[in-house]
Amino acid sequence: MNLYIIATPIGNLEDITLRALRILKEVDFVLCEDTRVTRILLDKYEIKTSTISYFQHSSLTKVNQIIELLKSGKNLALVSDAGTPGISDPGNKLIEMVLQELPEVKIEPIPGPAAVISALSISGLPTDKFVFYGFLPHKKGKEKILKEIIDNKFTSVFYESTHRILKTLTKLQDLGLDKQVVVCRELTKKFETVYRGNIHEVLSELEKGVVKGEFVVIVG
Repeated sequence: MNLYIIATPIGNLEDITLRALRILKEVDFVLCEDTRVTRILLDKYEIKTSTISYFQHSSLTKVNQIIELLKSGKNLALVSDAGTPGISDPGNKLIEMVLQELPEVKIEPIPGPAAVISALSISGLPTDKFVFYGFLPHKKGKEKILKEIIDNKFTSVFYESTHRILKTLTKLQDLGLDKQVVVCRELTKKFETVYRGNIHEVLSELEKGVVKGEFVVIVG
């Protein structure tokens, strides 16, 4: 009995490995953040494997169901809507439970896309050491983290949503950020855009257009 942690495309559905496709076909069930989203990927590659919903607010009953499937010898794959499970999503919680309940289960990573690594790879900023903050808190503690990012001697990376990207960058500007910034929007998708420069330049470029999509922010 195996639990495979499978990275899936962050946008372009061609960014899936041959190994990931094989395992998605071979497992008994695919655990999905959203079965509708995963079904788009599975249908593209004619994969008929049954899916089970598992997400951040899944009940303990659902977790126990997954544990029972593993106990019965089933092989399972865990995927998120996009990217690598466990990176800024609740996949790590399920893995923790499986390790506690069934330490004999083999948990195997199937590597692939992750927005944070994709963005860093094209940033042109130092990446031998970096600090990843995931999604910043909406309010409480956010300013403290932004000040930490400004003072950080290593490259800093975080995710931000459509609704907060301009406010967050404006706050960084107000706090006196004077480092190089790279903002990646909709990586690997049709409207992929990369903004580079100081914080003022990046903000000016963003404000010229319609701000939509998912963002990765990198601060040198």
